This record gives sequence, C-alpha cells and structure tokens, in this order.
Amino acid sequence: MSRAVPSRAESEERHSIRTLLDETDEILVQALEGAAPALQLRERGTVLHVDEGVARVRGLWSARSEELLRFSDGTLGIAMNLDEHEIGVVLLGDNTAISAGSPVRRTHRVVDIPVGEELLGRVIDATGRALDGKGALRARERRAVEQPAPRIMQRAPVTEPLRTGIKAIDALIPIGRGQRELIIGDRQTGKTAVAVDTLINQQHGGVIGIYCAIGQRGTSVAQVIHDLRAHGVLDQCVVVASSGDDAPGLQFVTPYAAFSIAEYFMQQGRDTLVVLDDMTRHARAYRELSLLLRRPPGREAYPGDIFYIHSRLLERATHLREDLGGGSLTALPIVETEEQNISAYIPTNLISITDGQIYLSPDLFRKGNLPAIDIGRSVSRVGGKAQLRAYRDVASDLRLSYSQFEELETFSRFGGRLDEDTRKTIERGRRVREILKQSQYQLLSPTDQIVVLLAVSQGLFDEIPVEDIVAAENALREKVQDALEEIRPTIEAGEALSGEDRNALVEAARRALERWNEDTPPTTDGEASETSEGSDAADEEEGAEGRARGDS
Repeated sequence: MSRAVPSRAESEERHSIRTLLDETDEILVQALEGAAPALQLRERGTVLHVDEGVARVRGLWSARSEELLRFSDGTLGIAMNLDEHEIGVVLLGDNTAISAGSPVRRTHRVVDIPVGEELLGRVIDATGRALDGKGALRARERRAVEQPAPRIMQRAPVTEPLRTGIKAIDALIPIGRGQRELIIGDRQTGKTAVAVDTLINQQHGGVIGIYCAIGQRGTSVAQVIHDLRAHGVLDQCVVVASSGDDAPGLQFVTPYAAFSIAEYFMQQGRDTLVVLDDMTRHARAYRELSLLLRRPPGREAYPGDIFYIHSRLLERATHLREDLGGGSLTALPIVETEEQNISAYIPTNLISITDGQIYLSPDLFRKGNLPAIDIGRSVSRVGGKAQLRAYRDVASDLRLSYSQFEELETFSRFGGRLDEDTRKTIERGRRVREILKQSQYQLLSPTDQIVVLLAVSQGLFDEIPVEDIVAAENALREKVQDALEEIRPTIEAGEALSGEDRNALVEAARRALERWNEDTPPTTDGEASETSEGSDAADEEEGAEGRARGDS
C-alpha cells in the first residue's frame, strides 16, 4: 500500500508550524539565559503554642520588637516578647485557624493604618479594615500606629477654647484645644453622652472628630454612629471601633490607631478631637495580653508598664506651634470607676496624666441633675486660659458660690432655723442648679449660655419658682435674641463685656422674664407640687433614655 503524498498546502502549513516552534524555542532560550536566578533568604517561623489572643513562635531570629508578623491564614500579629528561644506574638484577629506547627513569616513593617481625607465619614478597625459596608478604603498614605509624641519645643500654649455646648463645662470646667480632659464616673452616668454632645457641637467649629470605641458592645457603637449621622456631623468624623468580641490585641492597638489618624490632620494645621471610650477596657485588654505573655503581674495584676502605655498615648495630644501648622489634638479619654472609687489604680494613673477631669456622679444622676457633673470634684487645669473672656466676666464667682451652696444645703437638712442671708443663698443655689441642667443634644452657643448665666448671677430668677426655671430659661433665650445679635461678635471674638453691653444684657433679660411672669398664670401649692413631681419624673425618664444611652 503506497503512502499518500502531502499536498503543497499541507507542506506549507507544516513548515510554518515548525518555524513558529523554532522561534518560540529560541525566545525561551534567550529569556532563560538572560534571567539569572536570584536566591532570596527568607526566615520562616513555626507556631509552638496558641492561647486566646497570643501565640508563641520559634524561629524568626531577626524579628524586631513590635514588628508585624503574618500567619498562614493571613492573620496578623505583633512581636511583643523577644525571648531567647521564642517570640511572644499578640494576635490582631481570630486564632481558630492557627495551630501548633503553622508557619509564620516576617513582613518587615510595623502596624500601620490608612490616613487622609478618605477616612471622613467611615467606620474602620485598627488595621484599616472598613466596617461600614461601603467598600475598602482608597487612602493614599499609611502611618504607623505608634508615633513619638511632639517634643516640648514643638508645642504651643493652649489658647483657643473647645466649645462643648454644655453650660456646666463651658462656664465652669472649660476645655482648650490641645488639652487632655478626663471624663470619669461610674457606669450609666452619662460619660459617653457628654463626649458625643461635644463631638456634635463641633459641627460648625471646623474640628474633626475621632470617636474611638475600645471593647464596646456593637449596639452602643451603632447608637453613637446613628447620633452623629442624625445631627449631620458624621461626615467630619472618623469612627475607629473594636468590639468586646474582637481579639484583645486589636482592642489594645485601637486608641493608638485613632491618634495616628488625628495626628495626620493636626499636622495639616487642622484641629482634631479624639474621644477614647473607654480606657478602663483598654487597660484590661493589655492586662490580659500581659498575663498570657507571662509578664510579671503587679498591682491588681496589671503589668508594671501600664502607666507608660497610657502616658505615651495621651502625650501625643497637644497644640503645635504656628510654624508647624498650628494644628491641635484634644483628647477626651473616658474611664469607668466602681462605686465612685476615683482612687483606684487606673483612674489615678489617668488623672495624673491628664490636665483635669470631669466627674459624673451617680447620686446626681439618680436625682435627675443631668448632666450629672459634680462641679466640686471636677477641674480643668489649663482650659481657663483658653476660655472666652465673657465667661470669666459672668461666671468667675459662680463655681465658688455653687460649692458654698451645696455645703449649706447639706447642713440645712439637719434642721434648725436659717438666717435670711443663708436662706437666700440656698434659694439662689437651687436656681443655679436648675440652670445648669441640660438635656442631651440641646447644645447652646456661647452667647446663649452667657446671657442665661448673667441673668441667674444677677438674681433675675430668684422670684421664679424652681419648677418653672427651665421654662423661664427657654423664654429668656428666645426673647433676647435681638439684643444678643449686637453683642454676639464681641463674645465670639473673645473680648470682654463692656459695662454698656453688660447692662444692656441684664436689662433685656429683666424685661424678658417680667413678660414671662405676666404671661404665666400663678400656680397653687398643689399644682406646683404636681408640676415638681412631673418634672422629676421627666428628668428620671430623660436620664434613663438620654444621658445613660451609649454609656457602658
């Protein structure tokens, strides 16, 4: 049987295929000859043991302190203990997929977080992972969460006030931009509410807010986010959150990440406000990590460097010099006490680090005095220099007189007859206490606060029943707006009230309260008692739903 002779077309096709293969082979040979294989030395570690939140790793002899390590499932960890034969690693995620024998490798970098304008209005965790369902962040810059605090010569005095919109704070416990003011109190006393009100009041002040939730319940964080969004300030805020279910290492890193974000804006010459909610949980997370890493326990089982981890964080809050941009970072750390024990270990540490404290009393909260700020036990060590001059003109003696009233009121409960001057002091103090009450979200401008404080200091509320003070205050603010418009620029500029301006305000307030008294029908004793009881019940309900909401 003869073999078929291929046609000319088949021969040409075979020739083209052979030519193509020869050219491809030549290209591959040239590529292999020109590409000299480069050997890379890569360290590989092995997991020896895994606990809840920490792991012990052997190998990685060149790893550095606080270097970021990556496990086989992608989980990140921080090299915290560099021992002779092993490394203690703090995990930043779930450890369910990590077991003994799992490989670990170095990343040659420290923990960092994205920073920039792209973060405004977003909810993230300490590693930069988005938690709000809006997609991954597109930030162009990342910054290490651990940053050195500005040096002394880089700092400027605190000269500009941070307005909270809360009368008791702005008038009696002023906070300046660049200050560290501690918010301290028992559970359910309104600590978070005061901080959230302060964030909301920055809506028109140009201050960027950072709300840092450390080990909080998801519902509490969601409520804060809802409040910020409802009042239109979420777009100028960043929420950095870690829940109680997250790894303790992630909770430990969270406040440092929040400060790094705020420092980016501060170094751009902008003012920032960081709320740390709360530092008690942060200390507990670090204690848990330290015990698992077998570090020696000290007082209350906290490690010996617990003071240092908080001081190196809060020292980053400052006001920079003008030649460095003039930005500021104000810190409002929150700490929880037990049974009003402010002399406990962590609270006393934070009191010594910060520039003052706002103490919220559970006794005042139960009585409906909201916000439940204890004026006598609260202090601001540097904010007074940044306070608007009009506050000092109007409320300079208010703090002392209010403290005297509280002592006299306590003494008068034992019975006995009081002289006329003492009785007037007590009656005036009760009206001041009513004036300092303020519902959540009902924030006031400095001008509105000053006219009310001036009126009560001048005794214009003395003839009004205590149960009608709140209504009289609202009527006063409404009816003196025309007079305030002329004086508002002076107050906002930080200038002192002239004698003419002061007299004009007092006269306008007097006329407003006289008209209010004429428009208000007199009440009988029974009606007054019923009104007072209703007011107390309303205050208690408001306390339960308002000031305690979000407080853990």
